[in-house]
Amino acid sequence: MQVSSLNEVKIYSLSCGKSLPEWLSDRKKRALQKKDVDVRRRIELIQDFEMPTVSTTIKVSKDGQYILATGTYKPRVRCYDTYQLSLKFERCLDSDVVTFDILSDDYSKIVFLHNDRYIEFHSQQGFYYKTRIPKFGRDFSYHYPSCDLYFVGASSEVYRLNLEQGRYLNPLQTDSAENNVCDINSMHGLFATGTIEGRVECWDPRTRNRVGILDCALSSVTADTVIDSLPTISALKFNGALNMAVGTSTGQGKIFTSLEPEHDINDVCLYPDSGMLLTANETPKMGIYYIPVLGPAPRWCSFLDNLTEELEENPESTVYDDYKFVTRKDLDNLGLTHLIGSPLLRAYMHGFFMDIRLYHKVKLMVNPFAYEEYRKDRIRQKIEETRAQRVKLKKLPKVNKELALKLIEEEEEKQQSVWKKKLKKLPNILTDDRFKVMFENPDFQVDEKSEEFRLLNPLVSKISEKRKKKLKLLEQQEFLEQEEEEEPEGKPSDAESSETSDDEKDWVEEVRKQRKLLRQEEKMRWQERFKEDQQTVLKPQFFEIKAGEEFRSFKDSAKKQKLMKKPLEDRLQLEAKLGTLNVSDTTVGSKQLTFTLKRSEQQKKQQEAEKQHRQERKRLRRSAGHLKTKHRRGHPFH
Repeated sequence: MQVSSLNEVKIYSLSCGKSLPEWLSDRKKRALQKKDVDVRRRIELIQDFEMPTVSTTIKVSKDGQYILATGTYKPRVRCYDTYQLSLKFERCLDSDVVTFDILSDDYSKIVFLHNDRYIEFHSQQGFYYKTRIPKFGRDFSYHYPSCDLYFVGASSEVYRLNLEQGRYLNPLQTDSAENNVCDINSMHGLFATGTIEGRVECWDPRTRNRVGILDCALSSVTADTVIDSLPTISALKFNGALNMAVGTSTGQGKIFTSLEPEHDINDVCLYPDSGMLLTANETPKMGIYYIPVLGPAPRWCSFLDNLTEELEENPESTVYDDYKFVTRKDLDNLGLTHLIGSPLLRAYMHGFFMDIRLYHKVKLMVNPFAYEEYRKDRIRQKIEETRAQRVKLKKLPKVNKELALKLIEEEEEKQQSVWKKKLKKLPNILTDDRFKVMFENPDFQVDEKSEEFRLLNPLVSKISEKRKKKLKLLEQQEFLEQEEEEEPEGKPSDAESSETSDDEKDWVEEVRKQRKLLRQEEKMRWQERFKEDQQTVLKPQFFEIKAGEEFRSFKDSAKKQKLMKKPLEDRLQLEAKLGTLNVSDTTVGSKQLTFTLKRSEQQKKQQEAEKQHRQERKRLRRSAGHLKTKHRRGHPFH
């Protein structure tokens, strides 16, 4: 099976490849499949789907079960059963067939138009009747409501043969000298014929009158088109009640895709409601093409859909894999410009296709050192593959560089670990999109000078020094754009293991040192604040009373200004003393704040009134302790 593509439409040729003779044994067939690529790629959908020499026409029955084709030499018709995927019958004819049509749903009623003006009718049993028309015919159509056959050909008249009465009726007289093709719309019965002058004439079979003329020759020719002769109508087909497709001999029209078989095509047939295309060629083997864009595969070969999907997932060699595309400049460099116009070069778009074996031979003659270049390229590829297996340091982000470097080192340890398979399942923060902002937004920068960070990471000073050195080296590498070879993977050295053990021993000492440093820094801050407070007290201060503001005392305003100049931490502690704010330390080292709202004057008055009301009620309330039950003497429990 070969694959070609034009306008991004893939076409699968299912009839390519060599056909194996039936008398070969299975062992020889398997041996040929191993040796020959063409035999291995071939797909035989229908057995013996070919003619002795040439196939002329091909059609499919209305039920889709039978495929009928005519060919020569000797003239014959063959019927293939798609349910059995083999030949059903073969009948020989007296002369070559121009075209034929299937009148029934199956193969039981067939009409053949021969090139010697004979019309031959076949039933299910075989030959039924033969008659003749006055002029050589080119095409015919069947009108089901009236049982009339309309024949067009080398005449201006359209001959009508009624199959119910068994006689010819009055012909339709057209304005053209000759008619090439014809078709009848199955929806409303309109009859259309295409003339050699490039016009389409439409007739109403009920009144036998012409209802319209469509001039396709003038509309198909524009200022940019170059033609040698007048465009004649070569194809005509109705699609529904209102659409009609017309083909001209000069080939005007927008191309959807195209087929490029090795031999000329005599007839084309589209399998109903599918993307399969059948062709009759100037070769014994008939063509089968599958175009998935046009529709699905038929039911009898539905496996083609799965096969083409697998080929799209794992693309293999296309129809041009055995050829090399070269431009005119490439031909000048190789010295092959004298081959232009010969069968060795096939013109395609802005260049040529040539055999890949010929291209390699000529290139080796022009450049004898090509093998040495190829050898160097292979060595370079091997070196790059070995480098790719080693751990690579990626480009570090702008934010949290040390954290990114730490994560990369942890990833290296995972790869060196014995439990590599288990550790690989853990997510990596660097490659996770959820944590992408942490390495892009500067608000997420880790503050290593904060109290919490220093207490939680007491050994960060020693490790950070190593990472900072590594970061400087990486920045130099990025600046100079030079590659640095990494050290081979393996176990850590003795120096590294000793350093890790020393770090584990000094962990407690580092924590104590950090705590002492934090206390000293706190004491220094308090001394600086105390000096600032003294300076503010000694300096003379001036106050301004704004309009509408009640003046209480200079002392209150001075306290306010002094309080506003103090940092937030001192103000929070002062408010905590007054009872409005409570600050406490947590186990992690952060702060926890609890706010209490101040009460308004109205709330205070209401609270005082409630307190007086409770006291007055307590004073006026009489106790009920004197009310006790008196026990009677005759009571049994006395």
